[in-house]
Amino acid sequence: MNAYAPILVLGALGAGFAIFSVVMATLIGPKRYNRAKLEAYECGIEPTPMPAGGGRFPIKYYLTAMLFIVFDIEIVFLYPWAVTFDSLGIFGLVEMLLFVLTVFVAYAYVWRRGGLEWD
Repeated sequence: MNAYAPILVLGALGAGFAIFSVVMATLIGPKRYNRAKLEAYECGIEPTPMPAGGGRFPIKYYLTAMLFIVFDIEIVFLYPWAVTFDSLGIFGLVEMLLFVLTVFVAYAYVWRRGGLEWD
């Protein structure tokens, strides 16, 4: 338990600071409410009512999210591979080529579906 004591102390300090900041901002912060502050923020666009079952999102939304995830995962795996490249040898090179090929397939799918076209 002694090994985890510094982590617990740091977590308690962080939580204490967060709670203290929120409480103090509520107590001593300005309280000038008006109609514009109480409305939902929509970047200057008037919000439109949604249908009862929710709305349909265009496919470009999902393709953009998938593209982000694909490249994010690629970077997460490429960085440690680059750091230990010398010690991995030919096995590491082949595995990374297979991984990059898999990522390329996902990239080609997004490209084919029009996810890279910004209208």
